[in-house]
Amino acid sequence: MVEAQHIVSTLKVVDSLPEQAVLEEELERTKPLVPPECQHLHYLLATPFRYDSIYPVGSRFRRAGRTAGVFYASENPRTAVAELAFHRLLFFARSPATEPPAGAFSEFTLFATAFGTTRSLDLTAPPLSRDRKAWVHPTEYAACQALGEAARQCDVEVIRYESARDPEGGANVALLSCRAFAAKTPQSRQTWRLRISPLGVQALCELPRLRLEFPRAIFANDPRITVSSKKSGS
Repeated sequence: MVEAQHIVSTLKVVDSLPEQAVLEEELERTKPLVPPECQHLHYLLATPFRYDSIYPVGSRFRRAGRTAGVFYASENPRTAVAELAFHRLLFFARSPATEPPAGAFSEFTLFATAFGTTRSLDLTAPPLSRDRKAWVHPTEYAACQALGEAARQCDVEVIRYESARDPEGGANVALLSCRAFAAKTPQSRQTWRLRISPLGVQALCELPRLRLEFPRAIFANDPRITVSSKKSGS
C-alpha cells in the first residue's frame, strides 16, 4: 500500500498536465538511478531498490545504514491494511505533539503484483518455524536482519513470514531482489481510505466494499503504541 499522493502531489504546484510532466522529468533526474536489473519494472515495484542513500531506521529484514532495498508486501489485503494501520499509528506516536487530522481520512492505493522464484525461505513452515518468536517479535528485528543478510549471501530472493501486526496471523513476503517479480507492472489496484481515531484505525474500501477496524489494543504488544480509552471525537 502506498499513499495516493504519489499520483497527484506534484499536480498541486503546477497549472496543467504538461507542466506536471516537465516537473516529473526534472524530479526524476535528481533521483538515484534504478539498478539495471530493475529498469524494466514499473516504478511502484522498482522504487524500494533504487535509493542507495543511508537507510535511517532498520526494518524487519533490512539493517539501518547503506544496505540493499527490500520490497515488502502481504498475501491478502487485510494483512496489508493491518501493517499500514500499525505504521500510521507509529508515525504519530513518534511525534506526540502532532495530532492526527480530526475526522479526516487519508487515501491510499493498494496494488497487487506477481512474483515467482525457486530460491525462497518460508519462516512459517518447519524447520524455520521453530524460531517463530524471533521472526514475529514486535520491536526486535536483529534475528530477521541477520537472516536477511545470510539469505542474500545464498542468493535467496523471497522470504515468506507471518505478519506481526495482523491479529489473524496473515502472511507477508519480503522480496530481496527485482529478479523475483513475475510481472513488470502492478496487476490490480484498490483505493482505501484510512482514519486514525483515539481508539484505533478505521479503513474503508468502496470497490469491493470492505470495512476494517484495528483498535489500538491489538498493537499493545508494541510499547511504542499507546492505548487510549477516549472515544472518538472526545
